[in-house]
Amino acid sequence: MIHSLSGNDIALFVSVFLACAVEAVEAVTIILAAGTSRDWRSTFQGVISGLVVLAGLIVILGPSIENLPKNTLRLAVGGLLLVFGMQWLRKAILRASGFKALHDEDKIFKDEVEAARKVAKVSRFAVSDWYAFTLSFKGVLLEGLEVVFIVVTFGIIQKGSNPQAFALAIWAAAIAVVLVTIAGFAIHKPLSKVPENTMKFVVGTLLTSFGIFWGAEGAGAEWPHQDLSLLAIIPFVLLVSFGLIELLKVRKAKNLPVRKLNLLTFSEPSKDSSLLIRWVGGFLYFWYDFIIGDDWRVAAGVVAGFFALHAIGASSWWLMPAVVALMLGFTLLEATRPAKVAS
Repeated sequence: MIHSLSGNDIALFVSVFLACAVEAVEAVTIILAAGTSRDWRSTFQGVISGLVVLAGLIVILGPSIENLPKNTLRLAVGGLLLVFGMQWLRKAILRASGFKALHDEDKIFKDEVEAARKVAKVSRFAVSDWYAFTLSFKGVLLEGLEVVFIVVTFGIIQKGSNPQAFALAIWAAAIAVVLVTIAGFAIHKPLSKVPENTMKFVVGTLLTSFGIFWGAEGAGAEWPHQDLSLLAIIPFVLLVSFGLIELLKVRKAKNLPVRKLNLLTFSEPSKDSSLLIRWVGGFLYFWYDFIIGDDWRVAAGVVAGFFALHAIGASSWWLMPAVVALMLGFTLLEATRPAKVAS
């Protein structure tokens, strides 16, 4: 039973709710596209299969993660949450400044429907439409993994100091998914009216802030006012983000071509590769893209920051906020740097 909520509990609930609502909107869009353009029975079979796989992952991974030493758990989860959150935040800043197109669920829905209608209907195993099955299965699994990741990290990381944290995280995720699903199927179209871009910005800020707090604590830092430090970390991340948005808007107003970054990255195997390479490479690519994203330097900066914090000692709580500000500024300015024009 959940008792009275503290400010930290409310922040946790809002963070999980918004993050899971965003993922649910994207999953429902894919499911609606598969069902309306193909076959509803096969689509629901894909949805159920995806949910079963997700449940299995929770049952298998949950206890093993919970048994990790407290500081190791905080460092690992905080680091992953920080890298993950900065992915969301960087994309949200690029959208807000005009360097990246706004997320449009209507367009995504139409594109998915158009692509689905071009594929021939094939029956496999007990599924009458394999494409509808795989499309909905992947949609539920990929978006669901992010939901599971957020629930497990927020719930387990605070369970020691707050016994109701895990229950709060589950309730927040469940309410978000149920509300979005009901709304999506009630109006039978993608939830294009949901302010998803704003939600992504807020979620990115919250995930990054919690990642700073837990990761630094796991690396050995002692925050001046413990959990109350989040009341300073969140505004700091917002201030940095708004500052970068305004800076990038000035750069965008010049309307100069942006140079292409040639970063070393992990690519998805081509369709011409052998089955083994496609399976193994696809698996590795998914996790690389899921955790690291489009700029590995963000993750490298976070790891370097944790090493430096651990070496300096408990008083270096200020280091990770500085690292986040530095990495956000550096990678975003690099990603939007104007190309050199030949004279």
